[in-house]
Amino acid sequence: MFSKMATYLTGELTATSEDYKLLENMNKLTSLKYLEMKDIAINISRNLKDLNQKYAALQPYLEQINLIEEQVAALEQAAYKLDAYSKRLEAKYKKLEKR
Repeated sequence: MFSKMATYLTGELTATSEDYKLLENMNKLTSLKYLEMKDIAINISRNLKDLNQKYAALQPYLEQINLIEEQVAALEQAAYKLDAYSKRLEAKYKKLEKR
């Protein structure tokens, strides 16, 4: 009876020991995965900083482009007005010419 009890307890302790080994391995793998994720996060952060610096360097040029775009739009409107005015003058001239 004692030998059966000893066998049972040995089995239980072995199972518990194996469970702890499994948990230890899972913790090691999880730790490695978190280290990988940390490295990825660091790289993303570094790349984001680089992109922000590049964007800041481009910002004056982007503002110039916006200003040029506004000026082109204003010039286009002036051209439309000038075209309309010249058409009215032409129409007046043709009207006077017919008299």
